Amino acid sequence: MENSEKTEVVLLACGSFNPITNMHLRLFELAKDYMNGTGKYKVIKGIISPVGDAYKKKGLISAHHRVIMAELATKNAGWVEVDSWESLQKEWTETAKVLRHHQEKLEAGSCDHRQDSPVLERPGQKRKWREQRSEVSPKKSPEPKAKGVPKVKLLCGADILESFHVPNLWKSEDIAKIVGDYGLVCVTRVGNDAQKFVYESDMLWEHQANIHVVNEWITNDISSTKIRRALRRGQSIRYLVPDLVREYIEKHNLYSSKSEEQNVGVILAPLQRNTGDTNSRNTTA
Repeated sequence: MENSEKTEVVLLACGSFNPITNMHLRLFELAKDYMNGTGKYKVIKGIISPVGDAYKKKGLISAHHRVIMAELATKNAGWVEVDSWESLQKEWTETAKVLRHHQEKLEAGSCDHRQDSPVLERPGQKRKWREQRSEVSPKKSPEPKAKGVPKVKLLCGADILESFHVPNLWKSEDIAKIVGDYGLVCVTRVGNDAQKFVYESDMLWEHQANIHVVNEWITNDISSTKIRRALRRGQSIRYLVPDLVREYIEKHNLYSSKSEEQNVGVILAPLQRNTGDTNSRNTTA
């Protein structure tokens, strides 16, 4: 199939990136190889969208540090870039809305995802984030495509499929939008059975053609949780995160026992919004 007949795809990864690891970056490469290998798609860009502080996850450090680390990690990535729009929102933003935001930007003919939204941007934020990211060299975005509109798909691990079954963590209408309107590119990890999660959900089963499961044959079990644990214990994280990220963490002494207590006792934002409960404990690591 000629390139002109292939559907252009933008892979969007949402998450805490607390901190970003080599595994996060590897997901993009695995997904790109798989999607391009189908002969139906052409991946043209990857976007990392760190969640905002209002997510209230246990141990979640300030968004400006997480965005800077992601920028440093992708400094030489070429086709993967970081977008700060989600992290700048005053309130937690549902993943379905983040997908819609990026799809609308593409439909408007913009491929520069580093720009802030003119609708939801708060005064002074654009300058603030430029100052905070002064340690990161600017990077050019790919040129806009003349024909067609690329499709945004959510890049995730199998744990996201599993989380769809957690009561009140996701709204059913949001799941329907994510898998029905956009689609998932799901990279399996050790101990996860993505196909099983699809089989056990009527909604996921209905949209299974829009869920692309990518098998990770060269296993990699690096996680942000394990990185933070190693840092608390004074252990090396070299070769687990990009060197620039490691240096930034050491320079700013970002992770400690104290930082891990951040948001303890505070309910996770989606659970609070979907249940109206502000008293449950936040135990998510």
